[in-house]
Amino acid sequence: MIVGERKPFEQIEEIVDSNSKILVLGCGTCVTVCLAGGQKEAEELAASLRIKCKKDNKQAEVDALTIERQCEYEFVDQVKSRLDEYEIIISLACGVGVQTITERYPSLLVMPGLNTKFMGYPLEQGVWSERCLGCGDCVLHLTRGICPVTRCAKSILNGPCGGSAEGKCELSPEIDCAWHLIHERLSNLGRLKELETIQPPKDWSSSHHGGPRTIVREDVRLDSGE
Repeated sequence: MIVGERKPFEQIEEIVDSNSKILVLGCGTCVTVCLAGGQKEAEELAASLRIKCKKDNKQAEVDALTIERQCEYEFVDQVKSRLDEYEIIISLACGVGVQTITERYPSLLVMPGLNTKFMGYPLEQGVWSERCLGCGDCVLHLTRGICPVTRCAKSILNGPCGGSAEGKCELSPEIDCAWHLIHERLSNLGRLKELETIQPPKDWSSSHHGGPRTIVREDVRLDSGE
């Protein structure tokens, strides 16, 4: 899932600035699961803004609303009339949600309330760890489910670097060496011989390095009638 965390409150205050009709808009999927941008968090941020406005003797209306997904027109369109009521919308979605509403309705002022961090999963309650960069050319079939592109700080495709020691990355003793994990994984599966195959340099053009990416599925597109 996409993992995000709320921007510092002081930064959100600056974003809101002199606006007097403010909507905190939550998103009901990824950021709800990671406890950063669901209805509860939207209401909490709205309450904090109201308290701050009152403390500063500023007249402001601050409301909270959450929709299922901010990254799809279908759900944004359902609340368009409601969104029109506000001078500024503080989105608690990922960066995709912010941009989706902005592109759909350019007249709306939509600003981010979260910092989008990464794609990952929960290690435990309240702890999320990055596991995917969205590189566009998945190599998990080669490493049997452990991503060297994401989990290796250098994204090495052919074994560990010289800084790896005792199964840990040179960056920190808290970080597992991705290639140590891969070696252990293949060893347990009886597939160590597969590591003898040298992988060619990665084609980063399929990643963001090649510019913004678009996927087109002609088999599911709707006929535009043109």
